[in-house]
Amino acid sequence: MKKLTILFIALAIILVTNIQSIACTNFLVTKGASADGSTMITYAADSHTLYGELYFWKSKDWPAGSLLRVNEWDTGKFLGEIEQVPHTYQVMGNMNEFQLAIGETTYGGRPELGSQKGAIIDYGSLIYITLSRAKTAREAIKVMAELVAKYGYYSSGESFSIQDPNEVWILEMIGKADFDKGAVWVARRIPDGYISGHANHARIETFPIANGKTSITSKDLDKIHLAGVETVYAHDVISFARDRGWFKGADADFNFSEVYAPIDFGGARFCEARVWAGFRKFNSQMEKYLDYAMGKIIKDENTGFATNRMPLWIKPDRKLTAKDLMDVMRDHYEGTPIDMTTDLGAGAHGLPYRWRPLTWEVEGVEYCNERAIATQQTGFVFVAQSRSNLPEWIGGIIWWGVDDASTSVFMPIYCGLEEVPENIKTGNGDMLTYSPTSMFWIFNRVSNFAYLRYNMISKDIRETQNALENKFIETIPLIDAAAQTLYKTDKNKARTFVSDYSNAQVKNVFEIWQELDRFLLVKYLDGNVKKEENRQFLRNGNEISLPLSPNFPGYSEDWKKTVIQNTGDKLKVH
Repeated sequence: MKKLTILFIALAIILVTNIQSIACTNFLVTKGASADGSTMITYAADSHTLYGELYFWKSKDWPAGSLLRVNEWDTGKFLGEIEQVPHTYQVMGNMNEFQLAIGETTYGGRPELGSQKGAIIDYGSLIYITLSRAKTAREAIKVMAELVAKYGYYSSGESFSIQDPNEVWILEMIGKADFDKGAVWVARRIPDGYISGHANHARIETFPIANGKTSITSKDLDKIHLAGVETVYAHDVISFARDRGWFKGADADFNFSEVYAPIDFGGARFCEARVWAGFRKFNSQMEKYLDYAMGKIIKDENTGFATNRMPLWIKPDRKLTAKDLMDVMRDHYEGTPIDMTTDLGAGAHGLPYRWRPLTWEVEGVEYCNERAIATQQTGFVFVAQSRSNLPEWIGGIIWWGVDDASTSVFMPIYCGLEEVPENIKTGNGDMLTYSPTSMFWIFNRVSNFAYLRYNMISKDIRETQNALENKFIETIPLIDAAAQTLYKTDKNKARTFVSDYSNAQVKNVFEIWQELDRFLLVKYLDGNVKKEENRQFLRNGNEISLPLSPNFPGYSEDWKKTVIQNTGDKLKVH
Protein backbone atom coordinates (compact mmCIF):
# COMPACT_ATOMS: atom_id res chain seq x y z
CA MET A 1 0.00 0.00 0.00
CA LYS A 2 1.30 3.41 -0.92
CA LYS A 3 2.15 5.46 2.15
CA LEU A 4 1.52 9.20 2.01
CA THR A 5 2.57 11.87 4.45
CA ILE A 6 0.93 15.06 5.64
CA LEU A 7 3.39 16.95 7.83
CA PHE A 8 1.63 19.11 10.38
CA ILE A 9 3.69 21.95 11.77
CA ALA A 10 5.25 21.35 15.17
CA LEU A 11 3.51 23.47 17.78
CA ALA A 12 3.27 23.48 21.54
CA ILE A 13 -0.19 24.61 22.56
CA ILE A 14 -0.29 23.74 26.25
CA LEU A 15 -3.67 22.46 27.44
CA VAL A 16 -5.93 24.53 29.60
CA THR A 17 -5.57 22.07 32.47
CA ASN A 18 -2.20 23.75 32.96
CA ILE A 19 -3.11 27.41 33.42
CA GLN A 20 0.43 28.62 32.72
CA SER A 21 -0.58 29.13 29.09
CA ILE A 22 -4.19 29.32 27.95
CA ALA A 23 -4.71 29.64 24.24
CA CYS A 24 -7.21 30.45 21.50
CA THR A 25 -10.52 32.33 21.22
CA ASN A 26 -13.47 31.68 18.86
CA PHE A 27 -16.63 33.64 18.10
CA LEU A 28 -19.38 32.22 15.90
CA VAL A 29 -21.88 34.28 13.88
CA THR A 30 -24.93 32.88 12.06
CA LYS A 31 -26.40 34.20 8.80
CA GLY A 32 -29.22 36.00 10.55
CA ALA A 33 -26.79 37.74 12.90
CA SER A 34 -24.49 39.05 10.15
CA ALA A 35 -24.98 42.26 8.20
CA ASP A 36 -24.53 40.61 4.80
CA GLY A 37 -26.09 37.19 5.42
CA SER A 38 -22.75 35.40 5.67
CA THR A 39 -21.69 32.96 8.36
CA MET A 40 -18.49 33.78 10.23
CA ILE A 41 -16.17 32.31 12.83
CA THR A 42 -13.04 33.80 14.37
CA TYR A 43 -9.97 31.97 15.59
CA ALA A 44 -6.79 33.13 17.30
CA ALA A 45 -4.20 30.35 17.35
CA ASP A 46 -2.36 31.43 20.47
CA SER A 47 0.80 29.61 21.41
CA HIS A 48 4.22 30.73 22.55
CA THR A 49 5.83 28.42 19.99
CA LEU A 50 3.42 28.61 17.05
CA TYR A 51 4.76 30.05 13.80
CA GLY A 52 2.30 31.97 11.66
CA GLU A 53 2.06 30.48 8.16
CA LEU A 54 -0.83 29.52 5.88
CA TYR A 55 -1.30 25.77 5.55
CA PHE A 56 -2.25 24.65 2.05
CA TRP A 57 -3.11 21.32 0.45
CA LYS A 58 -4.47 21.09 -3.10
CA SER A 59 -7.36 18.79 -3.96
CA LYS A 60 -6.15 15.39 -5.12
CA ASP A 61 -7.22 11.93 -6.25
CA TRP A 62 -5.58 9.08 -4.35
CA PRO A 63 -4.89 5.51 -5.54
CA ALA A 64 -6.86 2.72 -3.92
CA GLY A 65 -5.19 1.49 -0.74
CA SER A 66 -3.43 4.76 0.02
CA LEU A 67 -2.62 5.54 3.63
CA LEU A 68 -2.42 8.92 5.34
CA ARG A 69 0.37 9.34 7.84
CA VAL A 70 -0.83 11.37 10.85
CA ASN A 71 1.48 13.52 12.94
CA GLU A 72 0.24 15.34 16.03
CA TRP A 73 -0.36 18.98 15.15
CA ASP A 74 1.07 20.33 18.41
CA THR A 75 4.35 18.42 18.44
CA GLY A 76 4.88 16.72 15.08
CA LYS A 77 4.91 13.34 16.86
CA PHE A 78 4.02 10.42 14.58
CA LEU A 79 0.75 8.87 15.75
CA GLY A 80 -0.04 6.32 13.06
CA GLU A 81 -1.64 5.82 9.66
CA ILE A 82 -5.25 5.86 8.54
CA GLU A 83 -7.01 4.96 5.32
CA GLN A 84 -7.01 7.73 2.74
CA VAL A 85 -10.21 8.59 0.88
CA PRO A 86 -10.31 8.46 -2.95
CA HIS A 87 -10.50 12.25 -3.28
CA THR A 88 -9.50 15.08 -0.93
CA TYR A 89 -10.60 18.70 -1.20
CA GLN A 90 -8.37 21.76 -1.26
CA VAL A 91 -7.62 23.12 2.20
CA MET A 92 -6.39 26.68 2.66
CA GLY A 93 -5.61 27.43 6.27
CA ASN A 94 -8.74 26.48 8.19
CA MET A 95 -11.15 26.72 5.24
CA ASN A 96 -11.68 24.42 2.28
CA GLU A 97 -12.82 25.02 -1.29
CA PHE A 98 -16.49 24.58 -0.32
CA GLN A 99 -16.35 27.41 2.24
CA LEU A 100 -16.35 24.96 5.15
CA ALA A 101 -14.28 26.38 8.02
CA ILE A 102 -13.27 24.95 11.41
CA GLY A 103 -11.65 26.59 14.44
CA GLU A 104 -10.91 25.32 17.93
CA THR A 105 -10.07 26.06 21.54
CA THR A 106 -8.64 23.52 23.97
CA TYR A 107 -10.39 23.20 27.35
CA GLY A 108 -8.56 20.15 28.68
CA GLY A 109 -11.27 18.91 31.04
CA ARG A 110 -10.94 16.01 33.44
CA PRO A 111 -7.23 15.17 33.64
CA GLU A 112 -7.96 11.42 33.76
CA LEU A 113 -9.31 11.73 30.20
CA GLY A 114 -6.29 13.62 28.87
CA SER A 115 -4.69 10.82 26.86
CA GLN A 116 -5.58 7.56 25.10
CA LYS A 117 -3.05 4.83 24.32
CA GLY A 118 -2.93 3.82 20.68
CA ALA A 119 -5.07 6.74 19.49
CA ILE A 120 -4.14 8.21 16.11
CA ILE A 121 -6.34 11.30 15.73
CA ASP A 122 -5.38 14.45 17.64
CA TYR A 123 -7.54 17.56 17.56
CA GLY A 124 -5.39 19.45 15.04
CA SER A 125 -5.19 16.58 12.59
CA LEU A 126 -8.93 16.08 13.08
CA ILE A 127 -9.54 19.61 11.80
CA TYR A 128 -7.40 19.42 8.68
CA ILE A 129 -8.34 15.85 7.75
CA THR A 130 -12.01 16.77 8.09
CA LEU A 131 -11.60 19.87 5.93
CA SER A 132 -10.13 17.66 3.23
CA ARG A 133 -13.12 15.26 3.35
CA ALA A 134 -16.30 17.25 4.14
CA LYS A 135 -18.34 19.84 2.25
CA THR A 136 -20.80 21.01 4.93
CA ALA A 137 -20.83 21.56 8.68
CA ARG A 138 -23.11 18.55 9.23
CA GLU A 139 -20.90 16.36 7.08
CA ALA A 140 -17.89 17.61 9.04
CA ILE A 141 -19.47 16.54 12.34
CA LYS A 142 -20.15 13.08 10.91
CA VAL A 143 -16.58 12.77 9.60
CA MET A 144 -15.10 13.90 12.92
CA ALA A 145 -17.25 11.51 14.94
CA GLU A 146 -16.41 8.57 12.69
CA LEU A 147 -12.68 9.31 12.65
CA VAL A 148 -12.27 9.31 16.44
CA ALA A 149 -14.54 6.29 16.83
CA LYS A 150 -12.46 4.28 14.36
CA TYR A 151 -8.94 5.48 15.17
CA GLY A 152 -9.17 6.79 18.73
CA TYR A 153 -8.88 10.35 20.04
CA TYR A 154 -5.40 11.40 21.12
CA SER A 155 -6.06 14.83 22.65
CA SER A 156 -7.81 16.20 25.74
CA GLY A 157 -11.03 18.23 25.78
CA GLU A 158 -11.65 20.41 22.74
CA SER A 159 -14.29 22.84 21.48
CA PHE A 160 -14.72 23.20 17.72
CA SER A 161 -16.40 25.98 15.71
CA ILE A 162 -17.75 24.64 12.41
CA GLN A 163 -19.34 26.73 9.67
CA ASP A 164 -20.49 26.35 6.10
CA PRO A 165 -22.27 29.02 4.01
CA ASN A 166 -25.61 28.27 5.69
CA GLU A 167 -25.04 27.02 9.24
CA VAL A 168 -22.77 27.37 12.25
CA TRP A 169 -22.25 24.60 14.82
CA ILE A 170 -20.31 24.15 18.04
CA LEU A 171 -18.97 20.67 18.82
CA GLU A 172 -17.35 19.78 22.14
CA MET A 173 -15.39 16.57 22.56
CA ILE A 174 -13.30 14.78 25.14
CA GLY A 175 -11.55 11.42 24.90
CA LYS A 176 -12.41 8.30 26.88
CA ALA A 177 -8.77 7.70 27.88
CA ASP A 178 -8.15 3.97 28.26
CA PHE A 179 -11.64 3.26 29.53
CA ASP A 180 -12.82 2.87 25.94
CA LYS A 181 -11.75 3.81 22.43
CA GLY A 182 -12.73 7.15 20.92
CA ALA A 183 -14.47 10.13 22.47
CA VAL A 184 -17.71 11.45 23.90
CA TRP A 185 -19.07 14.63 22.39
CA VAL A 186 -22.03 16.94 21.81
CA ALA A 187 -22.70 19.16 18.78
CA ARG A 188 -25.29 21.94 18.65
CA ARG A 189 -26.41 24.19 15.81
CA ILE A 190 -26.35 27.89 16.73
CA PRO A 191 -29.89 29.22 16.11
CA ASP A 192 -30.09 31.61 13.19
CA GLY A 193 -29.86 35.23 14.30
CA TYR A 194 -27.63 34.36 17.28
CA ILE A 195 -23.91 34.37 18.02
CA SER A 196 -21.81 32.12 20.25
CA GLY A 197 -18.24 31.89 21.47
CA HIS A 198 -15.77 29.72 23.33
CA ALA A 199 -12.33 30.35 24.80
CA ASN A 200 -10.67 27.30 26.34
CA HIS A 201 -13.56 26.15 28.47
CA ALA A 202 -16.38 23.77 27.53
CA ARG A 203 -19.61 25.76 27.07
CA ILE A 204 -22.31 23.22 26.16
CA GLU A 205 -24.31 22.53 29.30
CA THR A 206 -27.67 20.73 29.10
CA PHE A 207 -29.01 19.77 25.68
CA PRO A 208 -32.17 18.21 24.19
CA ILE A 209 -32.28 14.47 24.68
CA ALA A 210 -32.56 12.47 21.44
CA ASN A 211 -36.05 12.30 19.97
CA GLY A 212 -35.15 11.18 16.45
CA LYS A 213 -36.22 14.49 14.93
CA THR A 214 -34.46 17.57 16.33
CA SER A 215 -31.95 15.66 18.44
CA ILE A 216 -30.17 12.42 17.55
CA THR A 217 -27.28 10.31 18.84
CA SER A 218 -24.26 8.95 17.04
CA LYS A 219 -26.22 5.75 16.38
CA ASP A 220 -28.28 7.76 13.87
CA LEU A 221 -25.50 9.78 12.25
CA ASP A 222 -26.95 9.06 8.82
CA LYS A 223 -29.85 11.34 9.80
CA ILE A 224 -27.61 14.32 10.54
CA HIS A 225 -28.39 15.84 7.14
CA LEU A 226 -32.12 16.11 7.94
CA ALA A 227 -33.09 19.77 8.15
CA GLY A 228 -34.76 19.54 11.56
CA VAL A 229 -31.75 18.07 13.36
CA GLU A 230 -30.14 20.67 15.60
CA THR A 231 -28.41 18.57 18.28
CA VAL A 232 -26.22 15.49 17.80
CA TYR A 233 -24.28 13.68 20.49
CA ALA A 234 -22.33 10.51 21.20
CA HIS A 235 -24.77 7.79 22.25
CA ASP A 236 -22.74 7.11 25.40
CA VAL A 237 -21.94 10.68 26.43
CA ILE A 238 -24.20 10.34 29.50
CA SER A 239 -23.74 6.64 30.27
CA PHE A 240 -19.96 6.95 30.13
CA ALA A 241 -20.10 9.62 32.85
CA ARG A 242 -22.53 7.52 34.90
CA ASP A 243 -20.22 4.52 34.73
CA ARG A 244 -17.38 6.64 36.12
CA GLY A 245 -19.56 8.00 38.93
CA TRP A 246 -19.40 11.57 37.63
CA PHE A 247 -23.15 11.99 37.11
CA LYS A 248 -26.19 10.53 38.90
CA GLY A 249 -29.17 12.67 37.87
CA ALA A 250 -31.80 12.38 35.15
CA ASP A 251 -30.65 12.41 31.54
CA ALA A 252 -32.43 15.72 30.94
CA ASP A 253 -30.28 17.32 33.66
CA PHE A 254 -26.98 16.09 32.25
CA ASN A 255 -24.57 19.01 31.89
CA PHE A 256 -21.71 18.26 29.50
CA SER A 257 -19.47 21.13 30.60
CA GLU A 258 -19.96 20.70 34.33
CA VAL A 259 -19.46 16.94 34.19
CA TYR A 260 -16.46 16.75 31.86
CA ALA A 261 -14.86 20.14 32.62
CA PRO A 262 -16.13 21.51 35.95
CA ILE A 263 -15.87 25.30 36.02
CA ASP A 264 -13.45 26.89 38.50
CA PHE A 265 -11.85 30.30 39.00
CA GLY A 266 -9.35 29.79 36.20
CA GLY A 267 -11.98 28.53 33.79
CA ALA A 268 -14.09 31.64 34.41
CA ARG A 269 -11.42 34.35 34.78
CA PHE A 270 -8.91 33.18 32.17
CA CYS A 271 -11.33 31.65 29.67
CA GLU A 272 -15.00 32.52 29.95
CA ALA A 273 -14.12 36.16 30.62
CA ARG A 274 -12.93 36.42 27.02
CA VAL A 275 -16.31 35.20 25.76
CA TRP A 276 -17.96 37.73 28.06
CA ALA A 277 -15.72 40.52 26.74
CA GLY A 278 -16.74 39.71 23.18
CA PHE A 279 -20.43 39.25 23.97
CA ARG A 280 -20.63 42.58 25.83
CA LYS A 281 -19.52 44.44 22.71
CA PHE A 282 -22.58 43.17 20.88
CA ASN A 283 -25.21 42.80 23.60
CA SER A 284 -26.00 45.43 26.26
CA GLN A 285 -27.30 42.85 28.76
CA MET A 286 -23.97 41.14 29.42
CA GLU A 287 -22.89 43.33 32.36
CA LYS A 288 -24.94 41.09 34.67
CA TYR A 289 -22.36 38.34 34.11
CA LEU A 290 -19.42 40.47 35.29
CA ASP A 291 -19.04 38.61 38.59
CA TYR A 292 -18.88 35.30 36.74
CA ALA A 293 -16.26 36.68 34.34
CA MET A 294 -14.24 37.82 37.36
CA GLY A 295 -14.18 34.23 38.61
CA LYS A 296 -16.95 34.40 41.21
CA ILE A 297 -18.88 31.15 40.75
CA ILE A 298 -22.17 30.30 42.45
CA LYS A 299 -22.81 26.56 42.68
CA ASP A 300 -25.95 24.53 43.28
CA GLU A 301 -25.81 22.77 46.65
CA ASN A 302 -27.12 19.48 45.27
CA THR A 303 -25.44 19.11 41.87
CA GLY A 304 -22.34 21.22 42.43
CA PHE A 305 -22.97 22.81 39.02
CA ALA A 306 -22.49 26.55 38.54
CA THR A 307 -25.77 28.48 38.42
CA ASN A 308 -24.55 31.87 37.17
CA ARG A 309 -22.97 30.89 33.86
CA MET A 310 -23.46 32.78 30.60
CA PRO A 311 -25.76 31.37 27.90
CA LEU A 312 -24.19 29.33 25.10
CA TRP A 313 -25.52 31.80 22.54
CA ILE A 314 -26.93 35.33 22.60
CA LYS A 315 -28.79 37.60 20.18
CA PRO A 316 -26.67 40.64 19.24
CA ASP A 317 -28.21 44.11 19.48
CA ARG A 318 -27.27 44.71 15.85
CA LYS A 319 -26.08 42.67 12.91
CA LEU A 320 -22.35 42.16 12.72
CA THR A 321 -19.79 42.70 9.98
CA ALA A 322 -16.45 41.05 9.33
CA LYS A 323 -14.82 44.26 10.56
CA ASP A 324 -16.73 43.95 13.86
CA LEU A 325 -15.18 40.53 14.35
CA MET A 326 -11.71 41.73 13.42
CA ASP A 327 -11.99 44.41 16.07
CA VAL A 328 -13.40 42.14 18.80
CA MET A 329 -10.32 39.94 18.37
CA ARG A 330 -8.27 42.99 19.45
CA ASP A 331 -9.92 43.36 22.84
CA HIS A 332 -7.93 43.77 26.08
CA TYR A 333 -10.95 44.29 28.36
CA GLU A 334 -10.88 48.01 27.63
CA GLY A 335 -13.61 49.87 29.54
CA THR A 336 -14.19 47.05 32.05
CA PRO A 337 -13.04 46.57 35.66
CA ILE A 338 -10.23 44.33 34.38
CA ASP A 339 -8.98 46.77 31.72
CA MET A 340 -5.38 45.73 31.09
CA THR A 341 -4.23 49.21 30.05
CA THR A 342 -4.86 51.02 33.35
CA ASP A 343 -3.20 49.27 36.28
CA LEU A 344 0.44 49.37 37.36
CA GLY A 345 1.17 46.22 35.36
CA ALA A 346 0.62 48.22 32.17
CA GLY A 347 3.75 50.21 32.96
CA ALA A 348 4.27 53.83 32.01
CA HIS A 349 2.89 53.38 28.49
CA GLY A 350 -0.37 51.45 28.90
CA LEU A 351 0.87 48.09 27.66
CA PRO A 352 -2.13 45.67 27.64
CA TYR A 353 0.03 42.57 28.06
CA ARG A 354 1.60 40.69 30.93
CA TRP A 355 4.48 38.34 30.32
CA ARG A 356 4.01 34.78 31.49
CA PRO A 357 3.56 32.96 33.82
CA LEU A 358 -0.16 33.63 34.13
CA THR A 359 -0.24 33.29 37.93
CA TRP A 360 2.35 34.32 40.49
CA GLU A 361 2.84 34.46 44.25
CA VAL A 362 3.83 37.13 46.75
CA GLU A 363 4.40 36.08 50.35
CA GLY A 364 2.43 32.88 49.84
CA VAL A 365 -0.60 34.57 48.25
CA GLU A 366 -1.42 33.69 44.63
CA TYR A 367 -2.30 36.41 42.12
CA CYS A 368 -3.04 36.39 38.41
CA ASN A 369 -2.51 38.30 35.23
CA GLU A 370 -5.48 38.74 32.90
CA ARG A 371 -5.79 36.66 29.74
CA ALA A 372 -7.46 38.84 27.11
CA ILE A 373 -8.71 37.99 23.62
CA ALA A 374 -5.75 39.72 21.99
CA THR A 375 -2.42 38.37 23.18
CA GLN A 376 1.21 38.72 22.26
CA GLN A 377 1.87 35.04 21.55
CA THR A 378 -0.58 34.54 18.67
CA GLY A 379 0.74 32.53 15.72
CA PHE A 380 -2.07 33.35 13.31
CA VAL A 381 -5.57 34.79 13.58
CA PHE A 382 -8.51 34.85 11.20
CA VAL A 383 -12.13 35.70 10.52
CA ALA A 384 -13.58 33.03 8.22
CA GLN A 385 -16.49 34.28 6.12
CA SER A 386 -18.73 31.97 4.08
CA ARG A 387 -21.31 33.48 1.70
CA SER A 388 -24.10 31.32 0.32
CA ASN A 389 -25.04 33.80 -2.41
CA LEU A 390 -21.71 33.30 -4.17
CA PRO A 391 -20.16 30.22 -5.79
CA GLU A 392 -17.31 28.28 -4.23
CA TRP A 393 -13.91 29.87 -4.75
CA ILE A 394 -15.56 33.29 -4.60
CA GLY A 395 -17.90 33.04 -1.61
CA GLY A 396 -15.35 31.90 0.94
CA ILE A 397 -12.89 34.45 2.32
CA ILE A 398 -10.52 33.87 5.19
CA TRP A 399 -9.48 37.23 6.61
CA TRP A 400 -6.09 36.08 7.80
CA GLY A 401 -3.31 37.67 9.82
CA VAL A 402 -0.24 36.78 11.82
CA ASP A 403 0.96 37.61 15.33
CA ASP A 404 -0.93 39.74 17.85
CA ALA A 405 -4.40 40.53 16.47
CA SER A 406 -4.26 43.99 18.02
CA THR A 407 -1.39 45.03 15.77
CA SER A 408 -2.01 42.68 12.85
CA VAL A 409 -3.84 43.18 9.56
CA PHE A 410 -6.64 40.86 8.43
CA MET A 411 -5.89 40.18 4.75
CA PRO A 412 -8.66 38.87 2.41
CA ILE A 413 -7.69 35.49 0.99
CA TYR A 414 -10.28 33.77 -1.18
CA CYS A 415 -10.77 30.03 -0.76
CA GLY A 416 -10.11 29.69 -4.50
CA LEU A 417 -6.44 30.41 -3.84
CA GLU A 418 -4.24 28.56 -6.33
CA GLU A 419 -0.86 29.22 -4.74
CA VAL A 420 0.19 30.53 -1.32
CA PRO A 421 2.07 33.85 -1.38
CA GLU A 422 5.75 33.53 -0.49
CA ASN A 423 5.38 35.82 2.54
CA ILE A 424 3.00 33.43 4.32
CA LYS A 425 4.06 30.13 2.76
CA THR A 426 4.84 27.16 4.98
CA GLY A 427 8.59 26.79 5.34
CA ASN A 428 9.47 30.46 4.90
CA GLY A 429 11.22 30.76 8.25
CA ASP A 430 10.16 29.26 11.56
CA MET A 431 10.18 30.14 15.25
CA LEU A 432 13.95 29.71 15.37
CA THR A 433 14.79 30.91 11.87
CA TYR A 434 14.36 34.56 10.93
CA SER A 435 13.33 35.19 7.33
CA PRO A 436 13.41 38.70 5.84
CA THR A 437 10.55 37.74 3.49
CA SER A 438 8.28 36.30 6.20
CA MET A 439 5.06 38.07 7.15
CA PHE A 440 5.27 36.59 10.65
CA TRP A 441 8.68 38.07 11.31
CA ILE A 442 7.99 41.57 9.99
CA PHE A 443 4.80 41.80 12.06
CA ASN A 444 6.67 40.62 15.15
CA ARG A 445 9.37 43.22 14.56
CA VAL A 446 6.74 45.95 14.56
CA SER A 447 4.60 44.64 17.43
CA ASN A 448 7.54 43.95 19.75
CA PHE A 449 8.88 47.45 19.11
CA ALA A 450 5.40 48.82 19.90
CA TYR A 451 5.36 47.02 23.25
CA LEU A 452 8.13 49.40 24.43
CA ARG A 453 5.90 52.53 24.19
CA TYR A 454 2.53 51.05 23.39
CA ASN A 455 0.23 54.01 23.99
CA MET A 456 2.11 56.03 21.36
CA ILE A 457 3.43 53.57 18.81
CA SER A 458 0.20 51.53 18.60
CA LYS A 459 -1.61 54.62 17.28
CA ASP A 460 0.65 54.71 14.21
CA ILE A 461 0.15 50.98 13.70
CA ARG A 462 -3.62 51.21 13.92
CA GLU A 463 -3.71 54.09 11.47
CA THR A 464 -2.05 51.84 8.88
CA GLN A 465 -4.05 48.81 9.96
CA ASN A 466 -7.41 50.55 9.58
CA ALA A 467 -6.49 52.13 6.27
CA LEU A 468 -5.62 48.73 4.81
CA GLU A 469 -8.61 46.85 6.20
CA ASN A 470 -11.10 49.56 5.26
CA LYS A 471 -9.70 49.56 1.73
CA PHE A 472 -10.06 45.78 1.52
CA ILE A 473 -13.67 45.96 2.71
CA GLU A 474 -14.42 48.69 0.18
CA THR A 475 -12.82 46.72 -2.67
CA ILE A 476 -14.19 43.21 -2.01
CA PRO A 477 -17.65 43.86 -3.58
CA LEU A 478 -15.91 44.97 -6.80
CA ILE A 479 -13.71 41.86 -6.81
CA ASP A 480 -16.75 39.67 -6.14
CA ALA A 481 -18.66 41.21 -9.05
CA ALA A 482 -15.77 40.85 -11.48
CA ALA A 483 -15.16 37.26 -10.38
CA GLN A 484 -18.84 36.38 -10.85
CA THR A 485 -18.79 37.76 -14.38
CA LEU A 486 -15.78 35.59 -15.20
CA TYR A 487 -17.36 32.59 -13.45
CA LYS A 488 -20.30 32.60 -15.86
CA THR A 489 -18.05 31.94 -18.84
CA ASP A 490 -14.90 30.38 -17.38
CA LYS A 491 -14.77 29.08 -13.80
CA ASN A 492 -11.01 28.58 -13.93
CA LYS A 493 -10.42 32.20 -14.94
CA ALA A 494 -12.60 33.32 -12.05
CA ARG A 495 -10.52 31.24 -9.67
CA THR A 496 -7.25 32.60 -11.04
CA PHE A 497 -8.64 36.13 -10.71
CA VAL A 498 -9.48 35.85 -7.01
CA SER A 499 -6.23 33.99 -6.38
CA ASP A 500 -4.18 36.73 -8.02
CA TYR A 501 -6.05 39.37 -6.04
CA SER A 502 -5.38 37.53 -2.76
CA ASN A 503 -1.69 37.16 -3.55
CA ALA A 504 -1.39 40.82 -4.48
CA GLN A 505 -2.92 41.97 -1.19
CA VAL A 506 -0.59 39.80 0.87
CA LYS A 507 2.43 41.16 -1.00
CA ASN A 508 1.13 44.71 -0.60
CA VAL A 509 0.65 44.34 3.17
CA PHE A 510 4.12 42.88 3.55
CA GLU A 511 5.72 45.81 1.71
CA ILE A 512 3.72 48.40 3.64
CA TRP A 513 4.69 46.76 6.93
CA GLN A 514 8.35 46.90 5.95
CA GLU A 515 7.93 50.63 5.38
CA LEU A 516 6.09 50.98 8.69
CA ASP A 517 8.90 49.16 10.49
CA ARG A 518 11.45 51.64 9.16
CA PHE A 519 9.22 54.64 9.88
CA LEU A 520 8.60 53.64 13.49
CA LEU A 521 12.28 53.05 14.19
CA VAL A 522 13.19 56.51 12.93
CA LYS A 523 10.29 58.27 14.66
CA TYR A 524 10.69 56.69 18.12
CA LEU A 525 14.46 56.18 18.23
CA ASP A 526 15.97 56.35 21.73
CA GLY A 527 12.71 57.26 23.46
CA ASN A 528 12.30 60.55 21.58
CA VAL A 529 9.48 61.30 19.16
CA LYS A 530 10.48 63.03 15.94
CA LYS A 531 8.08 65.54 14.45
CA GLU A 532 6.30 64.52 11.26
CA GLU A 533 3.30 65.35 9.11
CA ASN A 534 1.60 62.66 7.05
CA ARG A 535 4.61 60.45 7.82
CA GLN A 536 7.06 62.93 6.38
CA PHE A 537 9.64 63.93 8.95
CA LEU A 538 10.10 67.67 9.46
CA ARG A 539 13.58 69.11 8.93
CA ASN A 540 15.19 72.30 10.17
CA GLY A 541 15.42 73.80 6.67
CA ASN A 542 19.09 74.69 6.95
CA GLU A 543 21.84 73.96 4.45
CA ILE A 544 22.82 70.93 6.48
CA SER A 545 19.42 69.38 6.89
CA LEU A 546 18.69 67.98 10.34
CA PRO A 547 15.42 67.02 12.01
CA LEU A 548 13.56 69.55 14.07
CA SER A 549 14.14 69.11 17.78
CA PRO A 550 12.18 65.99 18.80
CA ASN A 551 9.46 65.80 21.44
CA PHE A 552 10.27 64.30 24.84
CA PRO A 553 6.93 62.81 25.92
CA GLY A 554 8.00 61.70 29.39
CA TYR A 555 5.59 59.77 31.57
CA SER A 556 1.96 60.02 32.68
CA GLU A 557 1.00 61.74 35.93
CA ASP A 558 -0.24 58.45 37.40
CA TRP A 559 3.07 56.79 36.63
CA LYS A 560 5.08 59.63 38.19
CA LYS A 561 2.97 59.46 41.35
CA THR A 562 3.51 55.71 41.55
CA VAL A 563 7.27 56.17 41.26
CA ILE A 564 7.22 58.73 44.07
CA GLN A 565 5.18 56.41 46.29
CA ASN A 566 7.75 53.68 45.68
CA THR A 567 10.90 55.77 46.09
CA GLY A 568 9.97 58.34 48.71
CA ASP A 569 12.43 61.25 48.75
CA LYS A 570 15.20 59.40 46.92
CA LEU A 571 14.55 61.20 43.62
CA LYS A 572 13.49 64.52 45.16
CA VAL A 573 15.40 67.55 43.91
CA HIS A 574 16.71 69.67 46.83
